[in-house]
Amino acid sequence: MAALGERVIQAGDGISEFEWQASPQLAALPQASWQDWAAPEGRVFVVAPHPDDEVLAAGGLMAQLAAAGHDVQVVAVTDGGASHPGSRLWPQARLLEQRPRESGAALRCLGVRSACLRLHLPDGAIAVHRATLVRRLCQLFAPGDRVVTTWRWDGHPDHEETAQAVAEAAARRHVRLFEAPVWAWHWCLPSDERWPWSRARRLPLDLATRERKQRAVQAHASQLHPDPSTGRGPVLRPSIVARAARPFEVFFAHDG
Repeated sequence: MAALGERVIQAGDGISEFEWQASPQLAALPQASWQDWAAPEGRVFVVAPHPDDEVLAAGGLMAQLAAAGHDVQVVAVTDGGASHPGSRLWPQARLLEQRPRESGAALRCLGVRSACLRLHLPDGAIAVHRATLVRRLCQLFAPGDRVVTTWRWDGHPDHEETAQAVAEAAARRHVRLFEAPVWAWHWCLPSDERWPWSRARRLPLDLATRERKQRAVQAHASQLHPDPSTGRGPVLRPSIVARAARPFEVFFAHDG
């Protein structure tokens, strides 16, 4: 699915939020609460392929867990140095400094107290380093922990490789796994049979949580503005920012 999704990701604003809000699949999802993710005997990990994925996938959940006093640990697989290819405004060296700073500011907006753990794998090449990623995650996870990451069919190669590595590490360490779509909202129709709706749960976000999440999204300034040096629009287009303002988040639960 990655190759198809990656092509569609590059084009336009994707599936409209109106179509998503009108979809019976989304309307029928059972509701959950942040307590379903709390780990009484461990930590909650959020594993992000790139800085900002943790906010887009689970910013509301992290804010709710943090407000309730639970330990949330974000793991950044890459530092996001490939987000602006060929850019004179955002060369890779600048991105590798800027994007971790933005991620730190975003986590403070959410109330997450633990510093982000950075694995420094190369952006765009997670597949090459998948064994390393699995090994590092196995060193972090312990039985009783819970982990959230991107969906294994999200349409972006790094998202899918990260999800597969997290799933392998979670199985080895007996950690319960949740996956969240990020780019799939953009390109995969609600009626697509690949959506695992039977495992999906809808987490409601109250107004205060939504405001925290929106401030966290805005902290990723390098991704929110056009790049005049290449003529490209923002990486996080208005349609993506609008989806991040939903009064809910969606997760796919895996038994564990």
